[in-house]
Amino acid sequence: MKTALVCSGGLDSVSLAHVLAAEERLSRIVSFDYGQRHRKELDCAAACATRLGVPFHLVDLSGLGTALTGSALTDDLDVPDGHYAEDTMRVTVVPNRNAIMLTIAYGIAAANGDGAVAAAVHGGDHFIYPDCRPAFTDAFGAMQRAALDGYADIALHVPFVHRTKADIVAEGARYGTPFQETWSCYKGQARHCGRCGTCVERREAFHLAGVTDPTDYADPDFWQAAVAAHAAGGA
Repeated sequence: MKTALVCSGGLDSVSLAHVLAAEERLSRIVSFDYGQRHRKELDCAAACATRLGVPFHLVDLSGLGTALTGSALTDDLDVPDGHYAEDTMRVTVVPNRNAIMLTIAYGIAAANGDGAVAAAVHGGDHFIYPDCRPAFTDAFGAMQRAALDGYADIALHVPFVHRTKADIVAEGARYGTPFQETWSCYKGQARHCGRCGTCVERREAFHLAGVTDPTDYADPDFWQAAVAAHAAGGA
């Protein structure tokens, strides 16, 4: 089944791109400029499409970012350091982002005759992001079936929704994902900062998966303290 992938250029979605490509299912990559604070992930998404030989659709929603205020990903707010599952990371929520992006991706898939839309949401996202949870993906898939009833039959493919980021690292490694050509850090500096929630989560995932992390972090050891502090807080 030919599948359009919503791809940010991060570790999760690029890994899924390589899985789908190996299965000869990847039809296109769809990415979004929603006014995020840097374009490093978008550059990685475009490079992934080129590497895998599929069309790249960059949808310009840059004006939307000015309306979706209050997030450190779109506004001039500090990105907090620490574990991804801390309450402080809620400032990185962009309201309804996945619902908006998936809706557009479904339209692109329908227009091009694809049979599925894929997204790399995973179990580690559930705490912070409501539009990454199974309840959302189940409801969204049902909504799109109604929206396209009689026109197209497109499935929502979310193979990681009940899995961890460490599982994604292991799966990505199995399919030869070039992890060094993905970008996770929210701060968008010259190197991954190693301190923001998504850097900590990335570093921890490689450790748990037993896969060598090729990422160049400005602070490569901070993740251990962040994980320990989170574990102590939850004890």
